[in-house]
Amino acid sequence: MTTSLDEARRYLRLAADDLAAFRALADLTHIRQALAYFHAQQSIEKCLKAVLFIQGIEFRKTHDLYELADKLEKAGITLPISADALAQINPYAVEFRYGDEIIPTVSRGEVESIATCMLTWAEASFEGR
Repeated sequence: MTTSLDEARRYLRLAADDLAAFRALADLTHIRQALAYFHAQQSIEKCLKAVLFIQGIEFRKTHDLYELADKLEKAGITLPISADALAQINPYAVEFRYGDEIIPTVSRGEVESIATCMLTWAEASFEGR
């Protein structure tokens, strides 16, 4: 049987993989930025879910960063990024992924910084466990 901590570790590994995919794709000029940004969004989503698992907080299957973050905040857990940052990344989960022409609302550097910050935060949630 998989424990919540095992699931959290698995989600963190997947989050690191998605961040690596973002970095690789973001440097390719023939790839739409929205496709690369999708992987950053996925990394952030998995970080949020990992911390939810660590805290034993149930959540439904969703790609909505707001919903996941709200569950953590209601449990008294402070996120290292703002709701505004989530607002910039959240649409890349679904809406922007299928568009032909997407103008990013956030720079590659900002996306990488947000995703890296979230991964560091989620990994730190394991300290002492």
